[in-house]
Amino acid sequence: METKPPGDTGLKMSRMGLGLAALGRPGYINLNHDLDLDENYDVEAMRTNAHAVLDAAYDGGIRYFDAARSYGKAEEFLASWLKAREIKPGDVVIGSKWGYSYTADWQITAGTHEIKEHSLKNLKKQWRETRANLGEHLSLYQIHSATIESGVLQNKDVLLELARLKTEGVKIGLTVSGVDQPALISKAINIRVDGVRLFDAVQATWNVLEQSAGDALYAAHIAGMTVIVKEALANGLLTQKNNNPDFILKLASLNVEANRLDTTVDALVLAAILSLEWVDIVLSGAANVEHMQSNVKAPDVAWDHLAAAALSRMAESSAKYWQTRSELQWN
Repeated sequence: METKPPGDTGLKMSRMGLGLAALGRPGYINLNHDLDLDENYDVEAMRTNAHAVLDAAYDGGIRYFDAARSYGKAEEFLASWLKAREIKPGDVVIGSKWGYSYTADWQITAGTHEIKEHSLKNLKKQWRETRANLGEHLSLYQIHSATIESGVLQNKDVLLELARLKTEGVKIGLTVSGVDQPALISKAINIRVDGVRLFDAVQATWNVLEQSAGDALYAAHIAGMTVIVKEALANGLLTQKNNNPDFILKLASLNVEANRLDTTVDALVLAAILSLEWVDIVLSGAANVEHMQSNVKAPDVAWDHLAAAALSRMAESSAKYWQTRSELQWN
């Protein structure tokens, strides 16, 4: 799989990455997450599964791996895989995030699965925890789901601390979600500390249903930031798992294009993102080996203007997309 240094950040990453949101905890909002894990939520069984998916990703050419403090044991699983496979710092690029804490206690049904706190105190605490898990493998440290409400992009103490962490050899990024993605990305591009742009990377949701952040992400790309796309398959909504009657015609169109290009729907949807000039990395969120092996076929899809035209028509309003996402059940 092709690698390149995106923007001017110097982070040499594969065009595809693996996000561990669905691998590090038994409960998640992906459609049929329980079936993806064969309903086996034992910690060691999930560690074994995570290692197998990481192996499949690595064998498929993926060299960027993305975790977070709120992804249950994702950092621990990733760290144990790096150690078991004797993968050295520099052989892969590892990113993680701070700002949310995991609170489900390994339960699938929980009152609260994660709690957001974008404070300086939490940044320092979670930085220590991530460093303890990932050590020198850590290359990119990101604010997890920066929002207007949390005020994290106006918190001078947090921004100064992030700038200080850059002096320890990591790149600094942020992830965004929701209808305010474009505004948050635009603001992040212009944040500077001592005259230097603070954020080296931005991670946002963009898929054929939710395309609203495209112009802002293009601007980030032009500014020299690494652009990482998450939720490419819309938490399973853009796969065969989605049996919602309202999705029947869109799924039929996806199937037509996938069959025409001799690929799978998931690889097709990922290829749509890889075709965009401003995208540096698109994340797979695979939770099992079968899905991972299918996802990594995306760079080989013979993408063309017919596929681009068919999928461009699937966009829906940002408000509708995020409302639907908010209704997905932890399973």
